[in-house]
Amino acid sequence: MTTDSPETPLADPPEPPEGPASPWGLRDFRLLWFGRVVAVLGIQIQSSALLWQVYEIARRDHPVEQASLYLGLVGLFQFLPLLAFTLPAGAMADRRDRKTTVALSIVVEGLCAGGFLLMALHGNPPLWGLLAVAAVFGAARAFLAPASQAFLPMVVGRRALPPAIAAQSIAFQTGAIAGPALGGVIVGINVPLAYACAMGLFLLGVSAFLMIRTSGKPRNPGGKQPPLEAVKEGLAYVWKTKIVLGAISLDLVVVMLAGVALLTPIFARDILHVGPEGFGLLRAAFGVGALAMAIYLSRFPIVRHGGRWMFVAVAVFGLSTLTFGLSKIVWISGLALLIGGAADMISVNIRQTLVQLATPDHMRGRVSSVSMLFIGASNELGEAYSGVAVRLLGAVGAAVFGGAGALAATGLWAGMFPGLRKADRLS
Repeated sequence: MTTDSPETPLADPPEPPEGPASPWGLRDFRLLWFGRVVAVLGIQIQSSALLWQVYEIARRDHPVEQASLYLGLVGLFQFLPLLAFTLPAGAMADRRDRKTTVALSIVVEGLCAGGFLLMALHGNPPLWGLLAVAAVFGAARAFLAPASQAFLPMVVGRRALPPAIAAQSIAFQTGAIAGPALGGVIVGINVPLAYACAMGLFLLGVSAFLMIRTSGKPRNPGGKQPPLEAVKEGLAYVWKTKIVLGAISLDLVVVMLAGVALLTPIFARDILHVGPEGFGLLRAAFGVGALAMAIYLSRFPIVRHGGRWMFVAVAVFGLSTLTFGLSKIVWISGLALLIGGAADMISVNIRQTLVQLATPDHMRGRVSSVSMLFIGASNELGEAYSGVAVRLLGAVGAAVFGGAGALAATGLWAGMFPGLRKADRLS
């Protein structure tokens, strides 16, 4: 990555661009990609079963309004450990073997699926037991995320990193789209079967990962630095490195303002009047757009004018949200979400590439953990913001305000972070 701004950091020492330009030529990357697909499928199938089971148990003793609150607790019990452990996990990823950390995290996820399976076979498990296992699962994901993100450049090198990130996005979107549908079918057959399938997929994922030959040891591990000091160093690096700070903070603000996931059922039922079938299509449109763009970027990655393309993509995302809010025609609303998903994927791909290339290897775990914390916060805060905005402005007003806010943030960040705007080569 190069830019004419002094704000652009260089990873030290530079990593050689040896190896194929396409990550698919690397055996270890193919194993990593397959492991990610099956792991995401496992997470989605397990999530479908857990939400269904929790609601069924809560509904026996509580009215609908109160029972629905327990669904929120499932997300909360997984997010709080993520919030607590992500930064320490990032520091650990810069000191310990990243491959070992990822493998152990997936093993713990598989054990959690086994715990859910045993409780489901019991027939009437306590809600506190399900939520406790969900919390352990959230903690495992907290350690998995920064280690796996920091491990990817070690597998593919700098030259193949942009298409590798796009290919990883294909893996995630494939699991995220197919997983809930598959999970719903399996849950309809048998809840314990869904947990058993999830456990099997986690086992398959860790088996593929253990076959990877690339070493996961950081090139310059942090020695005997106290964990708290390591976390502080990572936060200080993000704060001083304006390209990294600008990229992840822009994502936080835009996703919080312009995310419309919580609004789609309202629009489907009360504004577009398309019922549950239309709601399903609206929900799928964003993911389909993101998946299609990820496939394109894995074949034709953006390698020049990365900062400029990222700001354009964020602006298109804001315009798509604005269009969705104003539309009264279902196909226009679906098209807006499709374009929004594609634009979001461009932004995500460039942001992750910029952050990885601007970060030295011995800091990648900590910087990835800060990025993951921002992503988690944007999702949680975005849902809370959407709920408040709908109450104050109505669903249409919330979507229009969010889209306009995303456009305003794009202009503001372009002025505040000129180094990010001028970032050029993504290689």
